[in-house]
Amino acid sequence: MTDLAAPPTTIHPLDRLAVEETQQAVEIVRNDERFGGRMRFASADLHLPPKAEVLAHQAGMAVARAVDMVVLDPADGSTHEIVASLTNGAVASWRRVEGVQPSIIVNEFSESEEAMRNDPDFQAAMAKRGITDMSLVTIDPWTAGNYGDPYENNNRIVRGLVFVHGTPGDNQYARPIDGLMVIFDLNANKILRIDDERVLPVPEESAESAEWSRHHMPTDRERTDIKPLDITQPEGPSFQVDGDHVSWQKWDLRVGWSTREGLVINTVTYTEGDRVRPVLYRASLAEMTVPYGDPSSTQARKNAFDAGEYGMGLLANSLSLGCDCLGDIHYLDAHFCDAEGAVIEIPQAICIHEEDFGISWKHSDFRTQQTEARRLRRLVVSFICTVGNYEYGVYWYFYQDGRIENEIKLTGILSTGALDTGEETAYGTKLGDHLYGPNHQHFFCTRLDMTVDGLANSVVEIDTVQAPPEENPYGNAFRGQTTVLATEQQAKRRIDPLAARYWKVVSNDATNKMGTPTGYKLIAGENCMPFATEESSIKARAGYMWNHLWVTPYAEDERWPAGTYPNQSAGGEGLPAWTAADRSVENTDVVVWYTMGHNHLPSLEDWPVMPVACIGFTLKPSGFFDYSPVMDLPPSSHCH
Repeated sequence: MTDLAAPPTTIHPLDRLAVEETQQAVEIVRNDERFGGRMRFASADLHLPPKAEVLAHQAGMAVARAVDMVVLDPADGSTHEIVASLTNGAVASWRRVEGVQPSIIVNEFSESEEAMRNDPDFQAAMAKRGITDMSLVTIDPWTAGNYGDPYENNNRIVRGLVFVHGTPGDNQYARPIDGLMVIFDLNANKILRIDDERVLPVPEESAESAEWSRHHMPTDRERTDIKPLDITQPEGPSFQVDGDHVSWQKWDLRVGWSTREGLVINTVTYTEGDRVRPVLYRASLAEMTVPYGDPSSTQARKNAFDAGEYGMGLLANSLSLGCDCLGDIHYLDAHFCDAEGAVIEIPQAICIHEEDFGISWKHSDFRTQQTEARRLRRLVVSFICTVGNYEYGVYWYFYQDGRIENEIKLTGILSTGALDTGEETAYGTKLGDHLYGPNHQHFFCTRLDMTVDGLANSVVEIDTVQAPPEENPYGNAFRGQTTVLATEQQAKRRIDPLAARYWKVVSNDATNKMGTPTGYKLIAGENCMPFATEESSIKARAGYMWNHLWVTPYAEDERWPAGTYPNQSAGGEGLPAWTAADRSVENTDVVVWYTMGHNHLPSLEDWPVMPVACIGFTLKPSGFFDYSPVMDLPPSSHCH
């Protein structure tokens, strides 16, 4: 593990906020006369400087620093967007926003759960089910969505989903209290309504949690035939880290962070000879939505926006060597501020390391009996967050051959439902006599601010098609058919694996040795479409999910595909609203939005803890280089 404390040698406009900077911003806002006594901090993030300013920055230049703050006033329910200038030590702007709800504030998780447990009406509902020990009851505060309930428009609410431990420390998701939902006002910190529709048996399915198993499972149930596997790099890793600046092989990038997105990848370039070639300006997981596909009363309104309604950076894990990351690791810390403005630090939130990834290329000449092979490495930058019952690992891979991959790893525990004796369901998988895992989906929208050999880019779609009969006398010929996606409406596209479809971001300024535009192609991995109807609430609120590709011209205020405030929003914001203008996206500074969907019809093997499922995509050089970029890889010292 490498040194965590090495400070940056120079400051850069996109450097992550230091703890001291967040603390300073909190004090600036607190000292402003507009800050009311009951106001609560929802988020504090680096105020992103203009792109032109960042691209023009050179080492040693002065950098203005500011913090974007979102503050909630529970007294009247108003939201306040504030820019606190660290350079000037004062509020640069203060804007009151009506009719929106910020994401759930970290303190609201524990505050709402405690208040619900202590409510006499809630305790009476539990007593109907034979539950009197409130210390065993857990309540997950799910965001409310928007379904026409008057409380959704006039209150800041969550819907409490209830579970109960059989014994302290075991898996509460094995015992859902289905048929019951608590409507809770976060600003007033009280229950508004309890929807108690039916009393179901509390499942008795045995399901030890991982924590319980670690302390109580008999050792003779553990595998004993696993030998140690050590990753060693006696001379240290091949990458260098200077503050947030990471350089590895020919790659150069900066690590960023936000409350909402978690890990951000900034200013990615590839050095070829004496040319420093830009590829990506900024990349992040901009939104994630989990719609459930079960019509039962408890499950039907489970539609969480894990980035926009909760904040994936807010819920990041502190990573452990040998568990989350393996090898010679460099960690970066993160932090956030809670409702009262106290800074909460997350040690080792970001993991940076390199991995062997098998062979890069190989050829055996049967005439000369000579074999040449080269091994491939990749740089890994990752973080993991826990959103209630689910864990999500976000991984960015940079390869020696010029590829960039984004992979999401999904694991954790199913958010379960209960069934009556003898009851069946078509909308989930039974895990026991009274327990089931509801059908659901996960949609991830990655925002890719592309800069392939500069800011002037276009996007084309390539399908593989059969050659026409007059060119295909033997019936074997096929070719790539290229379509320019010239406007936002043209660029609303879906995958087509039967056509081997991919999309390519090309430069309008740079060409390769054959005179064609340099480019990177986006290759889809696993994907699907939503199964919600056109009339559904989630269609209005997460319209971005209905296309896998969107392309927009760069605009600094267009960052969130489902809108700035999806919490309790009726919808229609974000990508569907922006692209209605049908702006040109040809030969300009473009942002590519790629949406990928994971369809989860649970299986028995997903219980009690889900094995990791992976979903992702690849950005692969396509005419970006004049020849293979891995011809200069040295032979492996371990090749015998």
